[in-house]
Amino acid sequence: MRNQILLSLLLSLLIVSCQSNQSTEKRSENTTSDQIESTSSQSEKEIKAILERILAAVGNRDAQELDDLSFDQAIIAYTYPKNGQWQHKEMTIDAYLETIRDMKDPKPILESADSYEISITEDRLASVTMPTVISKFGVASSNEVNHAIMMKDSDQWKLLSVSWTAHRIPEEEREFDLNLCARNYAQVWGSNRPEFVAMFYAEDGSLQVNDREPAIGRNAITNVAKGFMDAFPDMIVSMDSLVTKSDKTRFYWTLTGTNNGLSGTGNKIKINGFEEWTLNDNGLIQESKGYFDEEEYQRQLEFGTNNK
Repeated sequence: MRNQILLSLLLSLLIVSCQSNQSTEKRSENTTSDQIESTSSQSEKEIKAILERILAAVGNRDAQELDDLSFDQAIIAYTYPKNGQWQHKEMTIDAYLETIRDMKDPKPILESADSYEISITEDRLASVTMPTVISKFGVASSNEVNHAIMMKDSDQWKLLSVSWTAHRIPEEEREFDLNLCARNYAQVWGSNRPEFVAMFYAEDGSLQVNDREPAIGRNAITNVAKGFMDAFPDMIVSMDSLVTKSDKTRFYWTLTGTNNGLSGTGNKIKINGFEEWTLNDNGLIQESKGYFDEEEYQRQLEFGTNNK
């Protein structure tokens, strides 16, 4: 009888132990799976952020930014249909950067991605497919599908290669798109090329900031943009929304940057505002009246974004 009781106790302990081990293994598997998922999700965000910077640098003709975000031996290639046949070109990143630096009369473009399909291996190598639309001053000129290879250099993702197919949109099918124009306008405020901002205005267009005297003409508008770019060398302006009523369009924006310019405070700022536009028949800004909280702007310049 005693032996039977002891045997039953041993069997019970063994079953409990096995169940406990299985639960521990499941918890371990789930934890590992969660960690992998978390790492992959974070890497996808990092890769997308780098690619968005690359697209903006292409549009802003920023050779230095592209150089910083690419490997020294990166390869670029594209293929496109012409006269019923597919043509192709390939070049090194250095050759591509030289074409940007040698531009005599550069103009901004917008390369906007519709989506990102990202596949990551060992959190070191990633392939990305991203359809994009190329536009200039709000008029789309071609559709592309980019295939990028990204690789980690220490802890930063960089471009190893990119290739794409390009289909030009026929001239008769091209139309002005205010949303594309506004997104491009936001992008060039972070270009460190103030003349790019002025290109979105009519020759006799005007830009007024709060209650200050309006800047009239492209030279004056260039100087206004230059003042902000000099004060915030890392400035980024993002488009929050676009609202059109009657003949007026409101462009709502967020400006982020660090006041590292000459005599700057070194403080970070994040300020919201809007511009109310009147456009001419060519889709250029005839008049812009900009507004933001001047008092909050000055407070952030002095104390940064975290102190009230």
